[in-house]
Amino acid sequence: MTSSGQRHDSLAFVPLMDRLAISRRGRGRRRTRPGRVLGDKAYSSTAIRSHLRRRGIKATIPEPSGQVRNRLRRGSAGGRPPAFDRAAYKERNIAGRAFCQLRQHRAVATRYDKRDFVWRGTVDVASIRIWLRHPVP
Repeated sequence: MTSSGQRHDSLAFVPLMDRLAISRRGRGRRRTRPGRVLGDKAYSSTAIRSHLRRRGIKATIPEPSGQVRNRLRRGSAGGRPPAFDRAAYKERNIAGRAFCQLRQHRAVATRYDKRDFVWRGTVDVASIRIWLRHPVP
């Protein structure tokens, strides 16, 4: 899902989660719920956390310092801090490194293409080139 350059990625979070389909190893229909979502501090909003909670998905998203301060300022009315698994959060760098490899391709990084389907094709070609250079066993 792509959006205009000035929109924040978190605005597309809920529509993206609604379109999510995870293939199974064996037979059966695709899963629509991941076991866990790893995100950075920009995704630490009440709307995103409540959406994940309603769907029964664990969220590993750190709390920004401003949210921590506000929660502590409110005292017992601020509630408990959200659960955070540091070990699981460290796995987030795998996706970050994959995006960095994609951004090495100039056409992906600059996005001069006017049409969305052309840019998606460019991302597909760049992904194939990366996979051919570094095949995963």
